[in-house]
Amino acid sequence: MSGLLGLLSDKTRETLSLCWFGLTKIPVLFYFGVSVTEISKERMVVRIPLRRRTKNHLGSMYFGALCAGADCAAGAFAMHLIKQQPKHVSLVFKDFSAEFLKRAEGDVDFCCAQGKEIAELVAQAVASDERVERQLDVIATVPSLSDEPVARFKLTLSLKRRV
Repeated sequence: MSGLLGLLSDKTRETLSLCWFGLTKIPVLFYFGVSVTEISKERMVVRIPLRRRTKNHLGSMYFGALCAGADCAAGAFAMHLIKQQPKHVSLVFKDFSAEFLKRAEGDVDFCCAQGKEIAELVAQAVASDERVERQLDVIATVPSLSDEPVARFKLTLSLKRRV
């Protein structure tokens, strides 16, 4: 099985990993149909499609789906980097704030562009017995309509090496 996964692109591998994680740990991510559209050392972009499961009564994306997308963009990026470590690291979010700028009337991309900072935080967590934290920014856009953000999120990622 791992040989087959090695043949897949990083985006596909991370999308499958995210789907499995959603199916087994956080079902709402699987239900929403989250996918990874871009991954590099600097950034990860995840997409949640606008469909019946993610719409509110106004036909735009429900704020709960938007919050789940922000959580997913930052959390999946951190999990991707944690999986590369020999030590086990636990991940939680300490706090969360959101600024909703306009209605999200299409598929929403959530971008976390702090890969270097997350990698440094993971390295600090692996090297320490203490909990380490960093605030991350996630920007949500609807690329089919505009490059302007529809929402901005701030999440404090908190990591600790498991003993």
